[in-house]
Amino acid sequence: MTASVRAMADPSIVPVHHHRDLRGGAARAAVFGIQDGLVTNVGLILGVAGADPGRGFVRLAGLAGLIAGAVSMAAGEFNSMQVQRELMERELDLERQALDTMPHVETVELAQIYQSKGMEAAQAREMAEQMMRDPERALEVHALEELGISPNALGSPLAASSSSFVAFSVGALVPLLPWFVGGGAAAIACSLVLATIAAVAVGYAIARTTTRRAPIAIVRQLGYTLIPAVLTFLIGKAVGVNVG
Repeated sequence: MTASVRAMADPSIVPVHHHRDLRGGAARAAVFGIQDGLVTNVGLILGVAGADPGRGFVRLAGLAGLIAGAVSMAAGEFNSMQVQRELMERELDLERQALDTMPHVETVELAQIYQSKGMEAAQAREMAEQMMRDPERALEVHALEELGISPNALGSPLAASSSSFVAFSVGALVPLLPWFVGGGAAAIACSLVLATIAAVAVGYAIARTTTRRAPIAIVRQLGYTLIPAVLTFLIGKAVGVNVG
């Protein structure tokens, strides 16, 4: 008998479910990183390949795109998360000062929050006073109720940037692999096949971690990946290597 069926049979049983911790930023950075790496580098590789400059040039362009993109993504993610963390730390410092200098006001404020959630006035006041007895707990409760953040979960800039770097590199490497062993039309076709498989996998993974339906997520990801790749290939084909 499953947990949900047992809960229906016995109201005293509360089903337990767990949520992924998405507050640190690493999961978000990984999703965007692998998408950007795949989309950016397959477009770059096929754009250069369309000009038919030779296998070595395509491989060099793909490697340059991988390295530059991964470093750029990691630096941008680190800076973004660091600024976000600093802003949250500033708000927490202001809240900590208020708790130190105006505990009565903060107690009344917390009691009002509990009342707004349906508690009776006396119960809300008692709950607020109990929370205010421990400074660390008081800070955590006020931060969660007023700011929507937890002092212990501000996100890690290093984790987010590392995740972004690795994810972008993985995505960017997929369409580049054929150019290490071959070139020409065969490598172009292999890049497209590998990019298509990767796009399907990414779309499915996104669907599994969000509320999107799998077919919709997969079709979107295929469009994001293949349409720019085909366009850049045709542009490279039209421009060629002798322009300038």
